[in-house]
Amino acid sequence: MFGFMKQGIRPEVRSTEKVHSTYRRRQAGVLAATSFTYIAYYIIRLVFTTEQVPIMNAYGFSIGQIGLILSTFGIGYGIAKIFMGALVDRMNARLFLAIGLYLSAFFNLLIGFTQNFALILVLMLLIAMTQAMGAPACQRQISIWFSKRYRGSIFSIWASAHNAGAFLCVASVQLATFIYAGSLTAVFVVSSVISSLIVTLMLLINTDKPESVGLPDIASHSGYVEVDHRGHTTNQTTTDARFAEIFVQSILLNKVVWMVTLTSMSIYIVRYGILSWIPSYLPTKGFSITWAKWFVGIFELSAVPGVIAMGALSDFLNGRRALICLASALGMLACLAVYFTSTNQMLLMLALFLLGTLIYTPLSLVGLMVNEAVPNYALGLSTGFMGFFQYIFGETIATALIGYLVQLYGWNAGSYIIYLAALVAITLLVFLVFKEQQIRRLEMAANQGKA
Repeated sequence: MFGFMKQGIRPEVRSTEKVHSTYRRRQAGVLAATSFTYIAYYIIRLVFTTEQVPIMNAYGFSIGQIGLILSTFGIGYGIAKIFMGALVDRMNARLFLAIGLYLSAFFNLLIGFTQNFALILVLMLLIAMTQAMGAPACQRQISIWFSKRYRGSIFSIWASAHNAGAFLCVASVQLATFIYAGSLTAVFVVSSVISSLIVTLMLLINTDKPESVGLPDIASHSGYVEVDHRGHTTNQTTTDARFAEIFVQSILLNKVVWMVTLTSMSIYIVRYGILSWIPSYLPTKGFSITWAKWFVGIFELSAVPGVIAMGALSDFLNGRRALICLASALGMLACLAVYFTSTNQMLLMLALFLLGTLIYTPLSLVGLMVNEAVPNYALGLSTGFMGFFQYIFGETIATALIGYLVQLYGWNAGSYIIYLAALVAITLLVFLVFKEQQIRRLEMAANQGKA
């Protein structure tokens, strides 16, 4: 039934000059396609979050109900991501990525035509499941198309796509609201149409993997050997091993995967503890609802140049991703203190602007770190495993739990959860800095031996 989505291999391209030129062209297409398609994924993903206040006013939902809807997405996304990650490792990532967004846009469209709380919950669950097809496919493609020596820069460009997508989501919402006189139905329709157009165009320039167009794998092409914490090479893109064997050996028994995953989960609590509640929190500091809505996009967009620069810096430092993450997390903690204690609107805006970079830099790089800790045939699975913890625990705590605590005890109660999560992330990153140095030594030995 899904034969058309299986991975294919073509006869190898023989000419060295042709291999280099074809590689560059295909790499450019993969980077553009994964980035713009993921922008479109986020246009869909954040519509409900951005419109939470108008939805509460129009549909009569409480802040607790909004929190439940948001956490339903997080739970569905987290569970689906681990299965979608395992699935994409054995399928055509190009088609997998596109189909996920087409389905997500369709379910988002349906939300615009109902005010029924239970039905919205179901549709958000379906959106979550199809959204879970995006990141594993993108991360798999980037990891098998680009060498580790430049992957920090490339991965950061892709990871910044969701920041741009969040801003474009706000822009599309505001455009639809202006043109259609505040119609919530129009907001959901416009976002679905824009996303569908983007993915259709990007499908034309994307490529599954090098072998599918007759090119050598990236390790052979670049001449750079990558190893995991055990010193084993990671360049093999396919395997005949059973899912259970891969899951146990490459994920469950991999200490680096666990440390990176728990770090990511903690930072996700911070991310969604800020992002999900900007439209409700900032009005308590004197901002208008309209400005608060725009700050969702500003928070996301402000991260783009900083995240790309930090990713490039991690390449310059020979893959020191954990060190960059630790420095960012320390700055993040300082900005959180300003965000939750200051009443000065200029300081609040500055803190929110800086938080974009300081939160998304470690979030972007841990996604790369977990991929680099496993063989290439487990790339999607490692992404899905980390995503399970990010959303089942991270986003659920940041939406349902914080929403419940705020409703009972006020915003200070929610801030304590976010502070605690930041401290946990910092502690784990200290350990990862030392583990990263160990892996670098193993990799240097492997490449010197090859030379």
